[in-house]
Amino acid sequence: MDGKKLEYKGDEALKELQKLTLEADKVQEDLLKSILTRNKMTEYLQKHMTGVSMSDVHEFKKKVPVITYKDIYPYIKRIANGEESSVISGHPITEMLSSSGTSGGKPKLTPSIAEDLDRRTFVYNLIMPIMNQYVTGLDDGKAMFLYFVKAEMSTPCGLPARTVLTSYYKSKHFKLRSRDLYNDQTSPDEAILCDDSNQSMYCQLLAGLIHRQQVTRLGAVFASALLRSISFLERNWISLCNDIRTGQLNSMITDSGCRLAMSAMLKLADPRLADEIENICSRRSWKGIVCDLWPKAKYIEAVVTGSMSQYIPALEYYSRGKLPLVCTMYASSECYFGVNLKPLSDPANVSFTLLPNMCYYEFIPLGESETYMDEDEEISLDRLVELVQVKIGCYYELVVTTFSGLNRYRVGDVLQVNGFHNKTPQFRFICRRNVILSIDSDKTNEEDLHKSVMTAKRLLEPYNALLVEYTSYADTSSVPGHYVLYWEIKHCTPSVLDKVISPLGPKVLQDCCIAMEEDLDYVYRRCRTHDKSIGPLEIRVVKTGTFDSLMDLFIKQGASINQYKTPRCIKSDAALKLLNSNVKACFFSPRNPTWIPL
Repeated sequence: MDGKKLEYKGDEALKELQKLTLEADKVQEDLLKSILTRNKMTEYLQKHMTGVSMSDVHEFKKKVPVITYKDIYPYIKRIANGEESSVISGHPITEMLSSSGTSGGKPKLTPSIAEDLDRRTFVYNLIMPIMNQYVTGLDDGKAMFLYFVKAEMSTPCGLPARTVLTSYYKSKHFKLRSRDLYNDQTSPDEAILCDDSNQSMYCQLLAGLIHRQQVTRLGAVFASALLRSISFLERNWISLCNDIRTGQLNSMITDSGCRLAMSAMLKLADPRLADEIENICSRRSWKGIVCDLWPKAKYIEAVVTGSMSQYIPALEYYSRGKLPLVCTMYASSECYFGVNLKPLSDPANVSFTLLPNMCYYEFIPLGESETYMDEDEEISLDRLVELVQVKIGCYYELVVTTFSGLNRYRVGDVLQVNGFHNKTPQFRFICRRNVILSIDSDKTNEEDLHKSVMTAKRLLEPYNALLVEYTSYADTSSVPGHYVLYWEIKHCTPSVLDKVISPLGPKVLQDCCIAMEEDLDYVYRRCRTHDKSIGPLEIRVVKTGTFDSLMDLFIKQGASINQYKTPRCIKSDAALKLLNSNVKACFFSPRNPTWIPL
Protein backbone atom coordinates (compact mmCIF):
# COMPACT_ATOMS: atom_id res chain seq x y z
CA MET A 1 0.00 0.00 0.00
CA ASP A 2 1.48 3.31 -1.07
CA GLY A 3 2.32 5.60 1.82
CA LYS A 4 0.71 8.51 -0.06
CA LYS A 5 -2.65 6.80 0.42
CA LEU A 6 -2.17 7.04 4.17
CA GLU A 7 -1.62 10.81 4.38
CA TYR A 8 -5.17 11.71 5.39
CA LYS A 9 -5.95 14.50 7.84
CA GLY A 10 -9.03 16.14 9.33
CA ASP A 11 -12.36 15.32 7.66
CA GLU A 12 -10.55 13.34 4.96
CA ALA A 13 -9.20 11.03 7.63
CA LEU A 14 -12.70 10.44 9.02
CA LYS A 15 -14.07 9.72 5.55
CA GLU A 16 -11.28 7.22 4.94
CA LEU A 17 -12.05 5.62 8.29
CA GLN A 18 -15.69 5.21 7.30
CA LYS A 19 -14.73 3.70 3.95
CA LEU A 20 -12.29 1.24 5.52
CA THR A 21 -14.73 0.03 8.16
CA LEU A 22 -17.58 -0.33 5.65
CA GLU A 23 -15.42 -2.48 3.39
CA ALA A 24 -13.46 -4.32 6.07
CA ASP A 25 -13.76 -7.75 4.45
CA LYS A 26 -12.58 -6.53 1.05
CA VAL A 27 -9.81 -4.37 2.52
CA GLN A 28 -8.53 -7.37 4.49
CA GLU A 29 -8.60 -9.72 1.51
CA ASP A 30 -6.83 -7.21 -0.74
CA LEU A 31 -4.26 -6.47 1.94
CA LEU A 32 -3.38 -10.14 2.44
CA LYS A 33 -3.01 -10.61 -1.32
CA SER A 34 -0.73 -7.57 -1.41
CA ILE A 35 1.41 -8.93 1.43
CA LEU A 36 1.72 -12.35 -0.24
CA THR A 37 2.54 -10.84 -3.63
CA ARG A 38 5.22 -8.61 -2.16
CA ASN A 39 6.78 -11.27 0.04
CA LYS A 40 6.36 -14.22 -2.35
CA MET A 41 10.09 -14.79 -2.82
CA THR A 42 11.01 -14.68 0.87
CA GLU A 43 12.67 -17.72 2.33
CA TYR A 44 10.01 -18.02 5.00
CA LEU A 45 6.99 -18.17 2.65
CA GLN A 46 8.85 -20.34 0.14
CA LYS A 47 9.45 -22.84 2.92
CA HIS A 48 5.76 -23.16 3.71
CA MET A 49 4.14 -22.54 0.30
CA THR A 50 6.49 -24.19 -2.19
CA GLY A 51 4.96 -24.93 -5.56
CA VAL A 52 1.84 -22.79 -5.29
CA SER A 53 0.92 -19.27 -6.33
CA MET A 54 2.27 -16.93 -3.70
CA SER A 55 -0.80 -14.72 -3.95
CA ASP A 56 -3.11 -17.66 -3.22
CA VAL A 57 -4.87 -16.70 -0.01
CA HIS A 58 -6.37 -20.15 0.36
CA GLU A 59 -2.97 -21.84 0.31
CA PHE A 60 -1.62 -19.34 2.81
CA LYS A 61 -4.41 -20.17 5.24
CA LYS A 62 -4.00 -23.88 4.63
CA LYS A 63 -0.21 -24.18 4.97
CA VAL A 64 1.39 -21.29 6.89
CA PRO A 65 1.54 -22.09 10.63
CA VAL A 66 0.61 -19.91 13.58
CA ILE A 67 3.82 -18.87 15.36
CA THR A 68 5.18 -17.15 18.43
CA TYR A 69 8.28 -14.99 18.82
CA LYS A 70 10.59 -17.92 19.47
CA ASP A 71 9.61 -19.37 16.05
CA ILE A 72 10.45 -16.21 14.10
CA TYR A 73 13.44 -15.14 16.20
CA PRO A 74 16.03 -17.26 14.28
CA TYR A 75 15.08 -15.39 11.08
CA ILE A 76 15.18 -12.01 12.84
CA LYS A 77 18.58 -12.87 14.31
CA ARG A 78 19.95 -13.72 10.86
CA ILE A 79 18.86 -10.32 9.49
CA ALA A 80 20.25 -8.58 12.57
CA ASN A 81 23.57 -10.30 11.85
CA GLY A 82 23.66 -9.08 8.26
CA GLU A 83 21.70 -11.45 6.04
CA GLU A 84 19.34 -10.08 3.38
CA SER A 85 15.88 -8.87 4.40
CA SER A 86 14.46 -11.32 1.85
CA VAL A 87 14.68 -13.97 4.55
CA ILE A 88 11.22 -12.74 5.66
CA SER A 89 10.36 -9.49 3.82
CA GLY A 90 10.09 -8.36 0.20
CA HIS A 91 11.12 -4.83 1.20
CA PRO A 92 14.33 -3.89 3.06
CA ILE A 93 14.19 -4.10 6.85
CA THR A 94 15.21 -0.59 7.91
CA GLU A 95 15.25 -1.04 11.69
CA MET A 96 14.49 -3.43 14.52
CA LEU A 97 11.88 -2.30 17.02
CA SER A 98 12.46 -3.23 20.62
CA SER A 99 9.52 -4.06 22.87
CA SER A 100 9.34 -2.76 26.43
CA GLY A 101 10.62 -6.12 27.63
CA THR A 102 8.70 -6.07 30.91
CA SER A 103 5.99 -8.60 30.10
CA GLY A 104 8.05 -11.52 28.91
CA GLY A 105 11.26 -10.78 30.80
CA LYS A 106 13.45 -9.27 28.07
CA PRO A 107 12.89 -7.09 24.99
CA LYS A 108 11.86 -8.63 21.69
CA LEU A 109 13.10 -7.33 18.34
CA THR A 110 10.47 -6.79 15.65
CA PRO A 111 11.45 -6.13 11.99
CA SER A 112 10.20 -2.89 10.47
CA ILE A 113 10.18 -1.47 6.93
CA ALA A 114 10.14 2.18 5.87
CA GLU A 115 6.43 2.39 5.07
CA ASP A 116 5.49 1.16 8.56
CA LEU A 117 6.02 4.78 9.65
CA ASP A 118 3.33 5.83 7.17
CA ARG A 119 0.92 3.38 8.75
CA ARG A 120 1.65 4.63 12.26
CA THR A 121 1.22 8.22 11.09
CA PHE A 122 -2.15 7.30 9.55
CA VAL A 123 -3.33 6.20 13.01
CA TYR A 124 -1.96 9.34 14.70
CA ASN A 125 -3.70 11.50 12.09
CA LEU A 126 -7.06 10.00 13.07
CA ILE A 127 -6.80 10.98 16.73
CA MET A 128 -7.57 14.70 16.58
CA PRO A 129 -10.41 14.46 14.01
CA ILE A 130 -12.04 11.93 16.35
CA MET A 131 -11.42 14.08 19.45
CA ASN A 132 -12.79 17.19 17.73
CA GLN A 133 -16.16 15.47 17.44
CA TYR A 134 -16.38 15.41 21.25
CA VAL A 135 -14.26 18.29 22.57
CA THR A 136 -14.24 21.84 21.19
CA GLY A 137 -11.57 24.53 21.36
CA LEU A 138 -8.55 22.26 21.13
CA ASP A 139 -7.04 24.46 18.43
CA ASP A 140 -7.00 27.43 20.83
CA GLY A 141 -4.21 26.13 23.02
CA LYS A 142 -1.27 23.80 23.40
CA ALA A 143 -0.83 20.12 24.17
CA MET A 144 1.39 19.17 27.08
CA PHE A 145 2.29 15.59 26.22
CA LEU A 146 5.29 14.12 27.97
CA TYR A 147 7.21 12.09 25.41
CA PHE A 148 10.55 10.37 25.92
CA VAL A 149 13.10 8.63 23.73
CA LYS A 150 15.41 5.79 24.58
CA ALA A 151 19.08 5.75 23.56
CA GLU A 152 19.45 3.67 20.40
CA MET A 153 21.49 0.57 19.92
CA SER A 154 22.51 -1.25 16.75
CA THR A 155 22.32 -4.84 15.63
CA PRO A 156 25.63 -6.54 14.70
CA CYS A 157 25.13 -5.50 11.05
CA GLY A 158 24.38 -1.87 11.93
CA LEU A 159 20.58 -1.76 11.78
CA PRO A 160 19.10 0.67 14.32
CA ALA A 161 17.50 -1.13 17.28
CA ARG A 162 15.10 1.16 19.13
CA THR A 163 11.61 1.36 20.56
CA VAL A 164 8.70 2.01 18.23
CA LEU A 165 8.04 5.39 19.86
CA THR A 166 11.68 6.46 19.63
CA SER A 167 11.54 5.51 15.96
CA TYR A 168 8.49 7.71 15.44
CA TYR A 169 9.76 10.68 17.47
CA LYS A 170 12.98 10.71 15.45
CA SER A 171 11.19 10.45 12.11
CA LYS A 172 10.31 13.18 9.63
CA HIS A 173 6.64 12.44 10.32
CA PHE A 174 6.98 13.63 13.92
CA LYS A 175 9.06 16.67 12.96
CA LEU A 176 6.45 17.74 10.40
CA ARG A 177 3.60 17.47 12.92
CA SER A 178 4.06 21.15 13.86
CA ARG A 179 2.40 22.07 10.57
CA ASP A 180 -0.82 20.68 12.01
CA LEU A 181 -2.83 23.24 13.97
CA TYR A 182 -3.65 20.68 16.66
CA ASN A 183 -0.05 19.64 17.29
CA ASP A 184 1.20 22.83 18.94
CA GLN A 185 3.02 21.32 21.90
CA THR A 186 4.55 22.90 24.96
CA SER A 187 7.73 20.81 24.80
CA PRO A 188 10.44 21.72 22.28
CA ASP A 189 11.69 18.80 20.18
CA GLU A 190 15.10 19.11 21.82
CA ALA A 191 13.60 18.20 25.20
CA ILE A 192 11.65 15.26 23.79
CA LEU A 193 14.68 13.91 21.92
CA CYS A 194 17.04 14.14 24.89
CA ASP A 195 18.30 10.67 25.85
CA ASP A 196 18.64 11.61 29.52
CA SER A 197 15.17 10.95 30.92
CA ASN A 198 15.66 13.17 33.99
CA GLN A 199 16.80 16.17 31.95
CA SER A 200 14.02 15.53 29.44
CA MET A 201 11.42 15.29 32.22
CA TYR A 202 12.67 18.48 33.87
CA CYS A 203 12.60 20.48 30.64
CA GLN A 204 9.21 19.20 29.52
CA LEU A 205 7.64 20.01 32.88
CA LEU A 206 9.28 23.44 32.85
CA ALA A 207 7.86 24.10 29.38
CA GLY A 208 4.43 22.94 30.54
CA LEU A 209 4.52 25.27 33.55
CA ILE A 210 5.65 28.24 31.45
CA HIS A 211 2.65 27.68 29.14
CA ARG A 212 0.27 26.63 31.93
CA GLN A 213 -2.50 29.02 30.88
CA GLN A 214 -2.44 27.74 27.29
CA VAL A 215 -2.56 23.99 27.93
CA THR A 216 -5.87 22.51 26.68
CA ARG A 217 -4.90 18.84 26.97
CA LEU A 218 -2.14 16.91 28.66
CA GLY A 219 -0.89 13.40 29.14
CA ALA A 220 1.69 10.76 28.31
CA VAL A 221 1.69 7.49 26.40
CA PHE A 222 1.00 5.40 29.52
CA ALA A 223 -0.72 6.51 32.71
CA SER A 224 2.30 5.30 34.67
CA ALA A 225 4.57 7.78 32.86
CA LEU A 226 2.23 10.67 33.67
CA LEU A 227 2.16 9.74 37.35
CA ARG A 228 5.93 9.42 37.35
CA SER A 229 6.03 12.98 36.01
CA ILE A 230 3.79 14.22 38.84
CA SER A 231 6.07 12.48 41.33
CA PHE A 232 9.06 14.19 39.67
CA LEU A 233 7.25 17.53 39.92
CA GLU A 234 6.68 16.98 43.66
CA ARG A 235 10.42 16.61 44.15
CA ASN A 236 11.53 19.43 41.83
CA TRP A 237 8.88 22.17 41.79
CA ILE A 238 11.04 24.51 43.90
CA SER A 239 13.86 24.35 41.34
CA LEU A 240 11.42 24.78 38.46
CA CYS A 241 9.90 27.85 40.11
CA ASN A 242 13.37 29.27 40.66
CA ASP A 243 14.16 28.89 36.93
CA ILE A 244 10.98 30.79 36.03
CA ARG A 245 11.55 33.43 38.71
CA THR A 246 15.14 34.18 37.63
CA GLY A 247 14.88 33.40 33.93
CA GLN A 248 17.93 31.13 34.31
CA LEU A 249 17.90 27.40 33.55
CA ASN A 250 19.05 25.06 36.31
CA SER A 251 22.70 23.99 35.96
CA MET A 252 21.66 20.31 36.14
CA ILE A 253 20.55 20.64 32.50
CA THR A 254 23.78 19.89 30.66
CA ASP A 255 22.34 18.63 27.37
CA SER A 256 23.24 21.33 24.83
CA GLY A 257 20.00 21.03 22.84
CA CYS A 258 17.88 21.29 25.98
CA ARG A 259 19.84 24.26 27.31
CA LEU A 260 19.53 26.16 24.06
CA ALA A 261 15.80 25.49 23.59
CA MET A 262 14.78 26.05 27.20
CA SER A 263 16.93 29.18 27.66
CA ALA A 264 15.18 30.66 24.63
CA MET A 265 11.81 29.75 26.14
CA LEU A 266 12.62 31.30 29.53
CA LYS A 267 13.86 34.56 27.96
CA LEU A 268 12.93 36.90 30.82
CA ALA A 269 12.38 36.38 34.52
CA ASP A 270 8.70 35.95 35.44
CA PRO A 271 8.33 36.26 39.25
CA ARG A 272 4.54 36.48 39.08
CA LEU A 273 4.23 33.14 37.25
CA ALA A 274 6.70 31.57 39.68
CA ASP A 275 4.63 32.81 42.63
CA GLU A 276 1.42 31.37 41.11
CA ILE A 277 3.03 27.94 40.72
CA GLU A 278 4.64 28.09 44.16
CA ASN A 279 1.33 28.93 45.83
CA ILE A 280 -0.27 25.87 44.20
CA CYS A 281 2.56 23.40 44.76
CA SER A 282 3.21 24.39 48.38
CA ARG A 283 -0.28 23.39 49.52
CA ARG A 284 -0.64 20.60 52.07
CA SER A 285 -2.63 18.43 49.69
CA TRP A 286 -1.93 17.84 46.00
CA LYS A 287 -5.47 16.70 45.35
CA GLY A 288 -6.54 18.36 42.10
CA ILE A 289 -3.03 19.66 41.36
CA VAL A 290 -3.37 18.96 37.63
CA CYS A 291 -6.48 21.14 37.32
CA ASP A 292 -4.90 23.88 39.43
CA LEU A 293 -1.65 24.05 37.48
CA TRP A 294 -3.31 23.72 34.06
CA PRO A 295 -6.77 25.26 34.55
CA LYS A 296 -7.79 25.18 30.86
CA ALA A 297 -7.04 21.48 30.33
CA LYS A 298 -10.03 19.62 28.91
CA TYR A 299 -8.86 16.02 29.29
CA ILE A 300 -5.98 13.74 30.21
CA GLU A 301 -4.70 11.42 27.47
CA ALA A 302 -2.96 8.18 28.40
CA VAL A 303 -3.37 4.43 28.14
CA VAL A 304 -5.62 3.47 31.07
CA THR A 305 -6.80 0.06 29.86
CA GLY A 306 -5.59 -3.37 30.98
CA SER A 307 -3.04 -3.20 33.78
CA MET A 308 -2.88 0.59 33.35
CA SER A 309 -6.37 0.87 34.87
CA GLN A 310 -4.55 0.53 38.21
CA TYR A 311 -3.62 4.20 37.86
CA ILE A 312 -7.13 5.55 37.35
CA PRO A 313 -7.75 6.38 41.05
CA ALA A 314 -4.44 8.25 41.27
CA LEU A 315 -5.18 10.24 38.11
CA GLU A 316 -8.63 11.06 39.40
CA TYR A 317 -7.11 12.17 42.71
CA TYR A 318 -4.67 14.54 41.01
CA SER A 319 -7.37 15.88 38.67
CA ARG A 320 -10.11 15.94 41.32
CA GLY A 321 -12.13 13.71 38.98
CA LYS A 322 -12.92 16.68 36.72
CA LEU A 323 -10.93 15.69 33.62
CA PRO A 324 -11.97 12.80 31.36
CA LEU A 325 -9.33 10.08 31.01
CA VAL A 326 -8.92 9.49 27.30
CA CYS A 327 -7.34 6.39 25.77
CA THR A 328 -7.10 7.07 22.05
CA MET A 329 -5.47 4.08 20.38
CA TYR A 330 -4.34 0.46 20.55
CA ALA A 331 -0.85 -0.36 19.33
CA SER A 332 2.21 -2.50 19.88
CA SER A 333 5.76 -2.82 18.60
CA GLU A 334 4.55 -5.34 16.02
CA CYS A 335 1.88 -3.10 14.53
CA TYR A 336 -0.50 -0.22 15.23
CA PHE A 337 -3.97 -1.75 15.39
CA GLY A 338 -6.86 0.60 16.04
CA VAL A 339 -8.50 3.67 17.51
CA ASN A 340 -11.09 4.52 20.14
CA LEU A 341 -14.08 6.07 18.36
CA LYS A 342 -15.71 7.09 21.67
CA PRO A 343 -12.76 8.65 23.50
CA LEU A 344 -14.81 10.14 26.36
CA SER A 345 -16.26 6.78 27.37
CA ASP A 346 -15.52 5.47 30.84
CA PRO A 347 -12.10 3.74 30.93
CA ALA A 348 -13.83 0.49 31.93
CA ASN A 349 -15.82 0.60 28.69
CA VAL A 350 -13.06 1.57 26.27
CA SER A 351 -13.12 -0.36 23.02
CA PHE A 352 -10.92 -0.13 19.96
CA THR A 353 -11.97 -0.37 16.34
CA LEU A 354 -9.29 -2.34 14.51
CA LEU A 355 -8.24 -0.62 11.28
CA PRO A 356 -8.43 -3.09 8.36
CA ASN A 357 -5.52 -1.47 6.48
CA MET A 358 -2.88 -1.91 9.18
CA CYS A 359 -2.23 -5.66 8.89
CA TYR A 360 -4.06 -8.89 8.20
CA TYR A 361 -5.92 -10.00 11.33
CA GLU A 362 -6.87 -13.47 12.46
CA PHE A 363 -8.17 -14.62 15.81
CA ILE A 364 -7.92 -17.71 17.97
CA PRO A 365 -11.30 -18.24 19.70
CA LEU A 366 -10.90 -18.73 23.44
CA GLY A 367 -13.06 -20.39 26.01
CA GLU A 368 -12.84 -18.96 29.51
CA SER A 369 -10.26 -21.54 30.60
CA GLU A 370 -8.26 -21.00 27.42
CA THR A 371 -7.45 -17.41 28.32
CA TYR A 372 -4.36 -18.99 29.81
CA MET A 373 -3.27 -20.97 26.72
CA ASP A 374 0.42 -21.81 26.74
CA GLU A 375 2.26 -20.17 23.87
CA ASP A 376 3.82 -23.55 23.07
CA GLU A 377 0.44 -25.06 22.31
CA GLU A 378 0.09 -25.84 18.60
CA ILE A 379 -2.84 -24.03 17.01
CA SER A 380 -4.99 -25.89 14.48
CA LEU A 381 -5.25 -23.70 11.37
CA ASP A 382 -8.93 -24.40 10.85
CA ARG A 383 -9.57 -22.89 14.26
CA LEU A 384 -8.66 -19.34 13.18
CA VAL A 385 -11.36 -16.82 12.27
CA GLU A 386 -11.10 -13.64 10.20
CA LEU A 387 -11.72 -10.06 11.30
CA VAL A 388 -15.35 -9.89 10.15
CA GLN A 389 -16.19 -13.35 11.52
CA VAL A 390 -15.73 -12.64 15.23
CA LYS A 391 -18.79 -12.63 17.48
CA ILE A 392 -19.90 -10.12 20.10
CA GLY A 393 -19.12 -11.19 23.66
CA CYS A 394 -16.53 -13.78 22.65
CA TYR A 395 -12.85 -13.81 23.64
CA TYR A 396 -10.00 -14.12 21.16
CA GLU A 397 -6.23 -14.09 20.99
CA LEU A 398 -4.89 -11.73 18.33
CA VAL A 399 -2.86 -13.09 15.38
CA VAL A 400 -1.36 -10.78 12.72
CA THR A 401 0.36 -10.93 9.36
CA THR A 402 2.36 -7.82 8.42
CA PHE A 403 4.21 -6.42 5.42
CA SER A 404 7.46 -6.49 7.40
CA GLY A 405 7.59 -10.28 7.64
CA LEU A 406 5.47 -11.49 10.55
CA ASN A 407 3.21 -14.27 9.28
CA ARG A 408 0.37 -15.50 11.48
CA TYR A 409 2.15 -14.17 14.53
CA ARG A 410 0.56 -14.45 17.98
CA VAL A 411 0.79 -10.97 19.50
CA GLY A 412 -0.11 -12.30 22.94
CA ASP A 413 -3.11 -10.02 23.59
CA VAL A 414 -6.47 -11.38 24.69
CA LEU A 415 -9.41 -9.31 23.43
CA GLN A 416 -13.18 -9.40 23.78
CA VAL A 417 -15.56 -8.26 21.04
CA ASN A 418 -18.08 -5.74 22.38
CA GLY A 419 -19.55 -4.24 19.22
CA PHE A 420 -19.12 -3.30 15.58
CA HIS A 421 -18.52 -0.05 13.72
CA ASN A 422 -19.98 -0.66 10.28
CA LYS A 423 -18.52 -4.06 9.33
CA THR A 424 -15.51 -3.75 11.60
CA PRO A 425 -15.47 -5.28 15.10
CA GLN A 426 -14.61 -3.33 18.21
CA PHE A 427 -12.56 -4.97 20.93
CA ARG A 428 -11.98 -4.50 24.63
CA PHE A 429 -8.42 -5.24 25.73
CA ILE A 430 -8.47 -7.92 28.43
CA CYS A 431 -4.91 -8.90 29.24
CA ARG A 432 -1.57 -10.19 28.03
CA ARG A 433 -1.70 -13.94 27.56
CA ASN A 434 1.60 -14.84 29.20
CA VAL A 435 1.50 -12.83 32.44
CA ILE A 436 0.42 -15.31 35.12
CA LEU A 437 1.10 -16.43 38.66
CA SER A 438 1.08 -20.16 39.33
CA ILE A 439 2.12 -22.24 42.35
CA ASP A 440 0.23 -25.48 41.77
CA SER A 441 -2.71 -26.12 39.44
CA ASP A 442 -3.77 -22.48 39.87
CA LYS A 443 -3.32 -20.10 36.93
CA THR A 444 -3.88 -16.43 37.75
CA ASN A 445 -3.68 -14.11 34.77
CA GLU A 446 -3.10 -10.37 34.73
CA GLU A 447 -6.78 -9.46 34.61
CA ASP A 448 -7.73 -11.65 37.58
CA LEU A 449 -4.77 -10.43 39.61
CA HIS A 450 -5.64 -6.82 38.84
CA LYS A 451 -9.29 -7.36 39.72
CA SER A 452 -8.37 -8.81 43.13
CA VAL A 453 -5.97 -5.93 43.85
CA MET A 454 -8.68 -3.42 42.95
CA THR A 455 -11.04 -5.13 45.38
CA ALA A 456 -8.48 -5.09 48.20
CA LYS A 457 -7.22 -1.54 47.71
CA ARG A 458 -10.67 -0.14 48.50
CA LEU A 459 -9.97 -1.04 52.12
CA LEU A 460 -7.23 1.61 52.14
CA GLU A 461 -9.49 4.49 51.10
CA PRO A 462 -11.06 5.22 54.51
CA TYR A 463 -7.52 5.78 55.82
CA ASN A 464 -6.65 8.40 53.17
CA ALA A 465 -4.16 5.95 51.69
CA LEU A 466 -3.65 5.35 47.99
CA LEU A 467 -2.15 2.28 46.34
CA VAL A 468 0.42 3.88 44.04
CA GLU A 469 1.76 0.75 42.36
CA TYR A 470 1.97 -3.00 42.69
CA THR A 471 3.58 -6.09 41.27
CA SER A 472 3.64 -9.77 42.18
CA TYR A 473 5.85 -12.81 42.51
CA ALA A 474 5.22 -16.54 42.92
CA ASP A 475 7.46 -17.41 45.88
CA THR A 476 8.32 -21.11 45.73
CA SER A 477 11.38 -20.90 48.00
CA SER A 478 9.40 -22.63 50.74
CA VAL A 479 6.74 -25.33 50.76
CA PRO A 480 3.99 -24.59 50.10
CA GLY A 481 4.72 -21.65 47.85
CA HIS A 482 2.62 -18.52 48.03
CA TYR A 483 1.71 -15.34 46.16
CA VAL A 484 3.65 -12.23 47.13
CA LEU A 485 2.31 -8.77 46.32
CA TYR A 486 4.58 -5.74 46.54
CA TRP A 487 2.57 -2.61 47.34
CA GLU A 488 3.73 0.99 47.41
CA ILE A 489 1.25 3.04 49.42
CA LYS A 490 0.94 6.82 49.43
CA HIS A 491 -0.50 8.45 52.53
CA CYS A 492 -2.32 11.46 51.12
CA THR A 493 -2.09 14.67 53.07
CA PRO A 494 -5.65 15.68 53.97
CA SER A 495 -6.87 19.16 53.19
CA VAL A 496 -8.01 21.35 56.07
CA LEU A 497 -11.62 20.40 55.29
CA ASP A 498 -11.04 16.64 55.55
CA LYS A 499 -12.02 14.92 58.78
CA VAL A 500 -9.36 13.40 61.03
CA ILE A 501 -8.93 9.69 60.37
CA SER A 502 -7.23 6.78 62.10
CA PRO A 503 -3.77 5.69 60.99
CA LEU A 504 -3.38 2.68 58.69
CA GLY A 505 -2.77 -0.32 60.96
CA PRO A 506 -1.59 -3.93 60.42
CA LYS A 507 -5.13 -5.35 60.51
CA VAL A 508 -6.10 -3.29 57.47
CA LEU A 509 -3.28 -4.83 55.41
CA GLN A 510 -4.17 -8.31 56.65
CA ASP A 511 -7.75 -7.64 55.56
CA CYS A 512 -6.39 -6.61 52.15
CA CYS A 513 -4.62 -9.98 51.89
CA ILE A 514 -7.75 -12.01 52.56
CA ALA A 515 -9.86 -9.71 50.33
CA MET A 516 -7.53 -10.51 47.43
CA GLU A 517 -7.72 -14.24 48.11
CA GLU A 518 -11.51 -14.17 48.32
CA ASP A 519 -11.55 -12.50 44.90
CA LEU A 520 -9.23 -14.97 43.17
CA ASP A 521 -10.69 -17.91 41.25
CA TYR A 522 -12.10 -21.25 42.39
CA VAL A 523 -8.92 -23.24 41.67
CA TYR A 524 -6.73 -20.87 43.70
CA ARG A 525 -9.13 -20.97 46.67
CA ARG A 526 -9.33 -24.77 46.48
CA CYS A 527 -5.53 -25.03 46.49
CA ARG A 528 -5.36 -22.72 49.51
CA THR A 529 -8.21 -24.16 51.55
CA HIS A 530 -8.61 -27.83 50.60
CA ASP A 531 -5.38 -28.98 48.96
CA LYS A 532 -3.13 -26.87 51.19
CA SER A 533 -0.78 -26.61 48.19
CA ILE A 534 -0.58 -22.81 48.36
CA GLY A 535 0.37 -20.80 51.44
CA PRO A 536 -1.24 -17.56 52.70
CA LEU A 537 -1.00 -14.59 50.36
CA GLU A 538 1.53 -11.99 51.48
CA ILE A 539 1.64 -8.21 50.96
CA ARG A 540 5.05 -6.61 51.29
CA VAL A 541 4.78 -2.84 51.70
CA VAL A 542 7.76 -1.10 50.12
CA LYS A 543 9.30 2.34 50.64
CA THR A 544 8.14 5.39 48.71
CA GLY A 545 9.93 5.60 45.37
CA THR A 546 10.64 1.87 45.10
CA PHE A 547 8.70 1.50 41.87
CA ASP A 548 10.52 4.50 40.39
CA SER A 549 13.74 2.64 41.19
CA LEU A 550 12.30 -0.50 39.60
CA MET A 551 11.56 1.46 36.45
CA ASP A 552 15.09 2.86 36.46
CA LEU A 553 16.42 -0.69 36.69
CA PHE A 554 14.45 -1.85 33.66
CA ILE A 555 15.42 1.28 31.71
CA LYS A 556 19.09 0.52 32.38
CA GLN A 557 18.44 -2.99 31.05
CA GLY A 558 16.97 -1.66 27.80
CA ALA A 559 13.34 -0.73 28.48
CA SER A 560 11.96 2.64 27.32
CA ILE A 561 10.53 5.23 29.70
CA ASN A 562 7.86 5.84 27.06
CA GLN A 563 6.76 2.24 26.73
CA TYR A 564 7.53 1.05 30.24
CA LYS A 565 4.74 -0.76 32.03
CA THR A 566 5.31 -2.08 35.52
CA PRO A 567 5.56 -5.87 35.16
CA ARG A 568 2.66 -7.41 37.03
CA CYS A 569 4.64 -10.60 37.59
CA ILE A 570 8.34 -10.28 38.44
CA LYS A 571 10.72 -12.78 36.82
CA SER A 572 13.98 -10.88 37.15
CA ASP A 573 16.32 -11.73 40.04
CA ALA A 574 17.68 -8.19 40.02
CA ALA A 575 14.17 -6.73 40.23
CA LEU A 576 13.26 -9.05 43.12
CA LYS A 577 16.44 -8.08 44.95
CA LEU A 578 15.59 -4.39 44.55
CA LEU A 579 12.02 -4.87 45.76
CA ASN A 580 12.98 -6.97 48.75
CA SER A 581 15.67 -4.50 49.80
CA ASN A 582 12.98 -1.82 50.10
CA VAL A 583 10.38 -3.77 52.08
CA LYS A 584 9.15 -1.90 55.17
CA ALA A 585 6.65 -4.44 56.49
CA CYS A 586 5.06 -7.79 55.61
CA PHE A 587 1.48 -8.90 56.12
CA PHE A 588 -0.14 -12.31 55.56
CA SER A 589 -3.68 -13.44 54.99
CA PRO A 590 -5.05 -14.28 58.46
CA ARG A 591 -7.25 -17.19 57.37
CA ASN A 592 -8.16 -19.45 54.47
CA PRO A 593 -10.41 -17.99 51.75
CA THR A 594 -13.94 -19.31 51.34
CA TRP A 595 -14.20 -22.48 49.26
CA ILE A 596 -17.20 -24.69 48.62
CA PRO A 597 -16.75 -27.97 46.70
CA LEU A 598 -18.63 -28.11 43.41
